[in-house]
Amino acid sequence: MSSQDYSPAPFPVYAGNDVGETQPAASFRTRERYWLYALLFLATLVTATVVGAAMQYDFDRNLPFDLEHSFTLWARIWRHPATMLQGLPYSLTLLTILMAHEMGHYLAALYHRVDASLPYFMPSPFLGTFGAFIRVRSPIYSKRELFDIGIAGPLAGFVFLLPALAVGLAFSKVIPGIDPQSSIQFGAPGLQWLLEKAIFPGVAGANLYLHPVARAAWVGMFATCMNLLPIGQLDGGHILYAFFPERHRTVSKVLCVALLPLGKLWPGWLLWGALLFWLGRRHPVILDPGHLSAGRRKLGWVALAVFLLCFTFRPIGGPG
Repeated sequence: MSSQDYSPAPFPVYAGNDVGETQPAASFRTRERYWLYALLFLATLVTATVVGAAMQYDFDRNLPFDLEHSFTLWARIWRHPATMLQGLPYSLTLLTILMAHEMGHYLAALYHRVDASLPYFMPSPFLGTFGAFIRVRSPIYSKRELFDIGIAGPLAGFVFLLPALAVGLAFSKVIPGIDPQSSIQFGAPGLQWLLEKAIFPGVAGANLYLHPVARAAWVGMFATCMNLLPIGQLDGGHILYAFFPERHRTVSKVLCVALLPLGKLWPGWLLWGALLFWLGRRHPVILDPGHLSAGRRKLGWVALAVFLLCFTFRPIGGPG
């Protein structure tokens, strides 16, 4: 879904596909628009907090989660702004996870003297955000740099979402049959399933009402999973290219096609696979004959484990 010039949240953009360019990264630096970063962050904080307040309202009253409550809540917040305070556990958890992810990319780029922007956050009335992204504005010349920048985001985000999920599940509660009554059902990734079994042994997932903090961690897992798909210029695509540059394009095509049948389980896979096949298969060429170190190869396996723990065949479903 990303390209060399633009990448929707939460995926970074790696610009510069002409490896013959030898201009130092410092010459690519542009004047930062800090006001824009701040404005987008604040707008995302507001939309995520409103969604979180609606989640908390339903959770406190044992009502099935209804996304429409977040739309009707705007009028109530206008009259009673303090209502938004109830949404902060969700919004701050979610934005912390996304910020960790993007700052992982940013700091890795900074370490390698690659010019990159600060995170751009994208507000949304649906779950509060469409994610965040950074722009890499100078070429990347080595597979080592590409790997470090690509993997740093998902691993940094995972470090924060893991405890958030554990804490959120600890505050969740058992209500028989609550999940099928919700307007949206969220699939349980492997990590969530494991923690649910540890915290609520013997309780079926359909009977577990997730606390908003756990919902925020779920969004973080979803973003991490989508990032780590080994396709095109997604984070997983960068990691794949660093390992097997000659196989990157073939693997990207095969996986894009493989996503299409999954559209029967979740229509988003169909859209995502088609969009990635049309726009996101290619990767900027990096002519680097070197090999990744043993430590980086081990981190590659860690990234694969994180992807599998965050993956679910049906992330979002309708009413049961």
